[in-house]
Amino acid sequence: MQYRTLGSTGLKVSVVGVGTWQFGGEWGRTYTQPEADAIFDAARETGINLIDTAECYGDHTSERFIGESIKRDREKWIVATKFGHKFHENFTRDDIVDPGGVLKQLEDSLRALQTDYIDLYQFHSHSDELFQTEGLWEMLAKEKEKGKIRHLGISLRSNTNLWQTEQAKVVDAEAIQVVYNRLDRAPEAEVLPCCEKNDLGVLARVPLASGYLSGKYKAGAKFPANDVRNAWHTDEQREKALAEVEKIRAEEVPEGADMASWALAWCLRNPAVTTVIPGCKDPAQVKSNAAAVEHM
Repeated sequence: MQYRTLGSTGLKVSVVGVGTWQFGGEWGRTYTQPEADAIFDAARETGINLIDTAECYGDHTSERFIGESIKRDREKWIVATKFGHKFHENFTRDDIVDPGGVLKQLEDSLRALQTDYIDLYQFHSHSDELFQTEGLWEMLAKEKEKGKIRHLGISLRSNTNLWQTEQAKVVDAEAIQVVYNRLDRAPEAEVLPCCEKNDLGVLARVPLASGYLSGKYKAGAKFPANDVRNAWHTDEQREKALAEVEKIRAEEVPEGADMASWALAWCLRNPAVTTVIPGCKDPAQVKSNAAAVEHM
């Protein structure tokens, strides 16, 4: 494993992390604690130390799995979680950005994670209007002073949101989380240069383009009827993406290389990107993701 410093935080994070949205149940699978433990054991084995989660991956469900799995060696992990949504049922959430509501979310996250501090606490993909909620960032600054939060970050809803990226220095945020992958290079125009200029760490989410760059799918492929990607993408969008993947496979991926590992490494070759945070359904995928360092 290789490690990079996350912007100005001083945190040394593995260039490949573990994304944990899947633990909340919205990927169509319910996890058990032993299954989650096996994933984090694989992360330990490969040298991964970064975990990205959120309050609304289930009702703190993902955080509870993580807390139980890492309580024996909490100090070895960099835990990034988020605030701003209240989970009700799959894909149903309320926005919560008022200071009192977010403070309760912080306390609930600390309890679920079985820890007394969060390494990176991120504003979770909201509008510019909600970003400016009165008293929000002042409250977070006070919790940071108390040691409950080590560093603040911003998870962008739109991967072209330059305004929130520029506001990071105003609200004392030190990291940006953004969708970035070989099929979606939009952040390269403004967001990533701004991050470099302002020494902001970058967590690249959806680095495998929702599985399109996993190497599993070829032109004409269809997803199972209950696959959430059917709601995200039209048939036309799916076919266009799969055609582009075939072109990338033929022209850019070295012969014999695992496409998923190559795609993660592709993100990491951009000097603005600190780490990628792909999801993983089992220990084998954790190890496959970690192999991206062989292609950097």
